[in-house]
Amino acid sequence: MAFLDFSQPMAGPAPVASTAQAVAGPTDFTPQEWQIVALARTDGLRSLQGPGRFVRLRRWIFGEDTNLTLASERLEALRRLAVEAWHRGYAVSLSALAAFRAAGFSTAQLELLLATISAGRHARPRRSFA
Repeated sequence: MAFLDFSQPMAGPAPVASTAQAVAGPTDFTPQEWQIVALARTDGLRSLQGPGRFVRLRRWIFGEDTNLTLASERLEALRRLAVEAWHRGYAVSLSALAAFRAAGFSTAQLELLLATISAGRHARPRRSFA
């Protein structure tokens, strides 16, 4: 009988490393990228859309120039995928996945990101309506 330690994240049997997987790319994120993932938890799905009519009107009247997207296209692709993953779990859009891959992230990073966010989603305290 096998023993699985469920107290550790990503518990399970050790994956068999292949040569193709070893040269696939980095398998972790930088501290700045992890910070983007953590901040994406508080962003709503609305942040993925462009500004609405009211915001555009307010900008036109008051001359505000606020841009909520990140300056780095790589970090913005990470933020967009992380926002979708926090709200939808593994059911993220294909366009977000394509932008994530086009930004230079590897498949291993994608799997790590989705698994980490999934674990964080299930660790959230649930509301009780008692």
